[in-house]
Amino acid sequence: MQTSPRGRAFISAHEGNPLTCYLDPAGVPTIGHGFTMRSPAVRRELANLGITKLVPGKTKITAAQSDAIFEAVLRDEFAPAVTRALPPGRIVKQHMFDAMSSATYNLGPAFMGWRWKTPWAVDNNVKAAARIWADNYNTAAGKKLPGLVRRRREEAALFEHGIYAGTPAVKEVTETKPALQDPEVREAQEALNKVGVPVKVDGWMGPKTRAAILAYQKMHPHLANDGILGPATLAQLRRDVMAVKDVAQKGGSLIAGSGVLSAVAGLPWLWIAGGVAVVAAGYFAWRYRDVVQRRWNKLRGKEVTV
Repeated sequence: MQTSPRGRAFISAHEGNPLTCYLDPAGVPTIGHGFTMRSPAVRRELANLGITKLVPGKTKITAAQSDAIFEAVLRDEFAPAVTRALPPGRIVKQHMFDAMSSATYNLGPAFMGWRWKTPWAVDNNVKAAARIWADNYNTAAGKKLPGLVRRRREEAALFEHGIYAGTPAVKEVTETKPALQDPEVREAQEALNKVGVPVKVDGWMGPKTRAAILAYQKMHPHLANDGILGPATLAQLRRDVMAVKDVAQKGGSLIAGSGVLSAVAGLPWLWIAGGVAVVAAGYFAWRYRDVVQRRWNKLRGKEVTV
């Protein structure tokens, strides 16, 4: 079996399709429908376009190229991974295969061996499998992400009921405030305030939120200046927030650990603490150099065109 056109559309809606390379929250260069150089099929398809390295803010592809890569990667890498792990003797409908393709594309082939599959494989209990699927596999760095929560629920509904209801990853501006808040827009608004771009937190992708997003993008060396809240901008916002938390937690631990080291080495604590602080500062400055550049641009009032 292969992922159907409706299945590809479902996955694409969740992945988005940024055509300029960006960094995911873990710092991995990403482009298009979630493509990274970690995938052999992606590397092959990009090489056919003359692209051997993804450079954030610089590498660009067209929408047609992205769609062609997406279809090839699903066909050659992820659909076979799903097929190899199907439980014997079970009827697999197209919508079930599409749902598994989506989760495997997002979480990796290991998904096909996780706990959700047991009720289906052992007792042919599709409902129980979908329930486990819907309630799990939705965290990153130990934190539940609204987009992943929604994606798992929609994948489970597709698996169980055949409902192709993919929620778009790209949030376009609306002139009228919706009755319900969008959790991903709210997450972005909270992050914008944390990184020094004030905006009201109301879960509405309205004109003021668009203006705040555009201001953030113009300070960042890897983001297209389009005022759209998509995977690239949301990933960078998460990376900004993660940088603050990482420096506070790991930096503090390193300094605290230097006290033990000084006792063992028999040297003055301030000497070792100072050396550790310098090393830590250099490490975090390198690891989050994109975040540092964004803040430097903000201080200088510089705008970056991407």
